[in-house]
Amino acid sequence: MRTAVIHKSRSKPPVVPVDAATYWAAIARELAVSVDGPLNIAQLAVDRHAASANADKTAFRFLGEAGARRDISYRELSVLTDRFAHLLGDLGVQKSDCVFVLCGRIPELYVAVLGALKFGAVVSPLFQAFGPEPVRARIAQAPGRVLVTTASAYRRKVAPLRDALPSLQHVLVVDDLGDESTQESAQESLPNTLDWTTAMAAAAETPVTPDTTACDPALLHFTSGTTGTPKGALHGHGAVLTHYATARYALDLRPDDIFWCTADPGWVTGMSYGILAPLVIGATSIIDEADFDAARWAAILADERVNVWYTAPTAIRMLMKAGPALFAGRRFPDLRFIASVGEPLNPEAVWWGVETLGLPIHDNWWQTETGGIMIANTAENDLKPGSMGRPVPGVVAHVVRRVAGQPPERIATPDTVGELALETGWPSMFRGYLGQPERYRECFADGLYLSGDLVRRDADGDYWFVGRGDDVIKSAGHLIGPFEVESVLMEHLAVAEAGVIGKPDPLAGESVKAFVVLKRDVVADETLRRELLAHARRRLGAAVAPKEIAFAECLPHTRSGKIMRRLLKARELGLPEGDSSALE
Repeated sequence: MRTAVIHKSRSKPPVVPVDAATYWAAIARELAVSVDGPLNIAQLAVDRHAASANADKTAFRFLGEAGARRDISYRELSVLTDRFAHLLGDLGVQKSDCVFVLCGRIPELYVAVLGALKFGAVVSPLFQAFGPEPVRARIAQAPGRVLVTTASAYRRKVAPLRDALPSLQHVLVVDDLGDESTQESAQESLPNTLDWTTAMAAAAETPVTPDTTACDPALLHFTSGTTGTPKGALHGHGAVLTHYATARYALDLRPDDIFWCTADPGWVTGMSYGILAPLVIGATSIIDEADFDAARWAAILADERVNVWYTAPTAIRMLMKAGPALFAGRRFPDLRFIASVGEPLNPEAVWWGVETLGLPIHDNWWQTETGGIMIANTAENDLKPGSMGRPVPGVVAHVVRRVAGQPPERIATPDTVGELALETGWPSMFRGYLGQPERYRECFADGLYLSGDLVRRDADGDYWFVGRGDDVIKSAGHLIGPFEVESVLMEHLAVAEAGVIGKPDPLAGESVKAFVVLKRDVVADETLRRELLAHARRRLGAAVAPKEIAFAECLPHTRSGKIMRRLLKARELGLPEGDSSALE
């Protein structure tokens, strides 16, 4: 029988708690920077190592879709990013101008991000699967002066809208058209663009001395919310202190590690932990240019001798759905730590990690706005499957209840549901919503950042996710978190994924309905439906268990992988799927 806790050997000494200000001051000293003086993310991530004995160490190992490999050392990365910084200056770009990147996981994207940070520009990544309208909306909102993209992406997503983007003065195009590009020059086939290779070759490669401080803007991340206009969250160069400290503590990442973060660089996880944090630590990052493929991922973990793997619940569920044959006979002796983020990790996925990979998967919690990991299950602490973990050093968390016209009420009683709030002041805390100062102010009260996520804290100090405030189901006086119901359904051997919503009910207010995706080769029939309903009632009780279960081929997800419960609800109610106002 599975226990409720996975006990650790505690090979590392426990962290001695200190107050947040003292902790972050110590991290700054460790990186030999001052939060009141010069501070630049790229200098700490690249140039610091290029000037050390680690200069020839591999910073990035790129795995091409067709099997090609390319290693880039810290020394080479320093030179390339110097070139790109000079190129921005040659184009007349000014400090704090916005540089967008719209590429797959190719070397040019990483050079552009780090070179722009070194220059002092604000970097805003775009998810490579965005269509033309999301790209236009974000560049126009910034407004962006420079875009780095590929020839194919430019033709499909940018060229048709170029006239609607007056701020976009320069587009640097990476050639990915193969033989087609040999028929005519990039300038002829893609007018009003610059060829990346030509422009980089003409740029100087003399060292660039960054001129930024912790407070200077560095990163602009647009949230992946399922409704409304995306919010642009601004972060400063000081965020790197959080990236460094949390990669070391929450991900157990060390300088000699091979690290693989599977998040797309168009999202905050792929930027903070797919690019920046492992570089500041001095580790080697695996960058897989291919799309998700279960067999390929299993091979990468083994063949590249990955030590630390940071991925997402959606990817884990897809690996689980692929079946046990995928990992049969495989061993991962180098793999030391696995973590997950993006949405809550179901307990069944934690146990799958133990049984299939030999290691539990450690959930952690943070948001675009927090800029880095805030709450985590760590390598040194016992792990309760389904828990978010505990606040990392330097972060002080509370469970609160909002009271109209008064400061948030802090809840001390264990296992009481309330909103997760963080005491302000950690280095990666966002510094504003682009062009929305009032919306930014609404996120704070009484020295607290109000996350909008409902949680409970148990008697041991572990936090448990209940749901987004607008996802929680209110049924006959009960507050039901969709995640709890989804996790129980996923315990059943037939279930690969579940999404839960509240359905209007004339007596209870709302009743619980579940949408279930089955594992491969499982037949959906009435017998299985009744079996799942009975399983949920046994585990949750009649008041919380779903009253209805519908089988689905797949569930809708945001582009960052979160289940879109609002879209499930809109479909259930027969509402227009793009209309969120009717769901408020």
